[in-house]
Amino acid sequence: MTTSDGIPAAIHRGEEELPFIDLGDGSTLQLLQVDLDAGLWVIRNRFKPGMKVQKHRHTGPVFAFTQSGCWKYEEYPEINRAGSYLYEPAGSVHTLIVPEGNTEDTDVWFSITGANLNLDADGNVDMVIDAGTVLEFYLAMCEAEGYSRPNVIGI
Repeated sequence: MTTSDGIPAAIHRGEEELPFIDLGDGSTLQLLQVDLDAGLWVIRNRFKPGMKVQKHRHTGPVFAFTQSGCWKYEEYPEINRAGSYLYEPAGSVHTLIVPEGNTEDTDVWFSITGANLNLDADGNVDMVIDAGTVLEFYLAMCEAEGYSRPNVIGI
């Protein structure tokens, strides 16, 4: 998309244009942008109090911004609160947990490059999630939940 001067145009999506889908585990997902060639996926998650995400390793960097609530990694002492920014280098391994005592949902924006390797109790790769997987899953879930095809940036 370009302007009449041939300059690349900014692309905007309102929150209501991209539905949050229920993941069935105490969280919802909104896919904001995907770039399959670059392996980039930008998502927004809302986590219920007490939510725990399977231990995982990232093959590329992750950037996270917390908009509300709080969460942490089981393996680290720091707590991410509203306004917190977090950088995860490629190769990092962690288990995201949301405290039971949260009084609100935790809302986090993640920009992920590469794959998310979910690990079983022995540290073996249990599942691989990447830009293509997340796009395919998001579109299928939107359809299953009765939403029209969302206009995710990049597709």
